[in-house]
Amino acid sequence: MTDAPRSTPEEPWPVRVVSQKVGAWIARLGWVWVDGQVAQISRRPGAGTVFLTLRDPSADLSLTVTTNRDVLDSGAPELREGARVVLHAKPEFYAARGTLSLRADEIRQVGLGELLARLEKLKKLLAAEGLFDRARKRRPPFLPQRIGLVTGRASAAERDVLTNARRRWPAVEFRTVNVAVQGPGAVSQIVDALRVLDADESVDVIILARGGGGIEDLLPFSDEALCRAVFACRTPVVSAIGHETDAPLVDYVADVRASTPTDAAKRVVPDLADEVRLIGQARSRLERAVRNLVDRESHRLTLLRSRPVLARPQVMVEQRAAEVSALRDRAGRNLHHRLDAATDDLRHTLARLRALSPAATLDRGYAIVQRADGHVVRAAGEVAGGDPLRVRLAEGELAVTVDA
Repeated sequence: MTDAPRSTPEEPWPVRVVSQKVGAWIARLGWVWVDGQVAQISRRPGAGTVFLTLRDPSADLSLTVTTNRDVLDSGAPELREGARVVLHAKPEFYAARGTLSLRADEIRQVGLGELLARLEKLKKLLAAEGLFDRARKRRPPFLPQRIGLVTGRASAAERDVLTNARRRWPAVEFRTVNVAVQGPGAVSQIVDALRVLDADESVDVIILARGGGGIEDLLPFSDEALCRAVFACRTPVVSAIGHETDAPLVDYVADVRASTPTDAAKRVVPDLADEVRLIGQARSRLERAVRNLVDRESHRLTLLRSRPVLARPQVMVEQRAAEVSALRDRAGRNLHHRLDAATDDLRHTLARLRALSPAATLDRGYAIVQRADGHVVRAAGEVAGGDPLRVRLAEGELAVTVDA
């Protein structure tokens, strides 16, 4: 297709010209096959035309589809809102209003086998991109401050989660966002709710909850846009969709997969009774351990105190005092013995000295004669007449002169 001539600021195109050119370009597209989800069906009684609103499940985009009642009855007689369809249609542009629509001449409702094949293909694609990687999954906090809940309004899933969570931990807080959990508008509402709760700093964990249903009912939870929104959440997400046998794709992306909404409440909130029991058991173990430690150390102290050195510490002093006293007594006895022996020796020596002393001889009546120079006269010839002499007696002295 060749490029259309461009207008210039001096020659602007009127709106009708732009609309006509867009319509002409769209008309050249021809017939195409379109895949989508039926968001709304309008059947007017007695009218031969049926109006459908076809929505893209992965984007917030919808188109109006017009078809003949016979085409719808022959291709999808049981068509309902929320069903997945493939239709053969020609795009049409309504220039007066500037709107785009589709005119279908064949409509086929997607069968379960084909739907499962598409889900399996999407599952492999998301797994290859790492959305199911277990290494990136986060553990919810042990006791969340506030829990975000995304579920249907007044649904059994909401009641199960709230009732069981509050039964387990009465003080738990919830921020509940009610959304459509099936149908054409479910995905966009759930994604918006996830973004709101993920942006709330007080929300520590988010629960996606829905009761059981058929594969078609659970289709929104296998939507690619929802899976990517869950993967992008900074807050841990718990998926509680359907029953144990149900496995939408969001279960593989979520951080925790719960088999039922009741199971989600048990996984997110601890049981107060169990925690009190565990705390009691821990306290009992701690008390026993402390008591055993005190008893063991007390026994050790008793053994230490029973030793003589600690039982009667004065014994050491008494023993040493007795030894010192004995040594003192023995030293005293030795000293007295030696003094007595020395006294006896001195007495005998003194007696001998006295016996040999000249004074003893004088006491017996003898006298000592000395010349004036102190020389002892031993013979008469040693003196001459007229020599002065000194005579020493036992008591006193005499001065004499030699006559002859």
